[in-house]
Amino acid sequence: MAHTEISTKPYLLRALYEWCVDNGYTAHLAVKVDLRSQVPADYVRNGEITLNISPSAVHKLQMGNEQIEFSARFAGVARQISVPIAGVYALYARETGHGMTFEVDSANPGIQAATEQEAGKAGPSNEPGPTRPVPVGVPTATATEPPAGGKPKLRRIK
Repeated sequence: MAHTEISTKPYLLRALYEWCVDNGYTAHLAVKVDLRSQVPADYVRNGEITLNISPSAVHKLQMGNEQIEFSARFAGVARQISVPIAGVYALYARETGHGMTFEVDSANPGIQAATEQEAGKAGPSNEPGPTRPVPVGVPTATATEPPAGGKPKLRRIK
């Protein structure tokens, strides 16, 4: 019987999250959305979503080895969120941009296209939403601003 080694990715994500919290930073999780992701489709852009997972923005955060789950409010509406660890491509501090990027399991383009199609139909109307990812737990739908100086400085881990 072969032993399957657990990826280091969930452990690194938990450590980065703890580092953000200990330093008073706002932890953001960037996810490639697929059919296994349970996120509000109207906040998905180009098959991706960025989620604010700081303690003040989420409730009952569970970062397991296969899934990240929590509840949060989007435009005042409580939602249950679940994303596969395999789809997470970054965790970083909003204030500094420090964090890490990760490899994402190559997604089936059909799955991503279906998710984007659903996102276009979601919500009360077909009006386009924000052009940048929206953080979880923000009372109104405001876009996440990049840290001062532009894009986050992230390091790819393989």
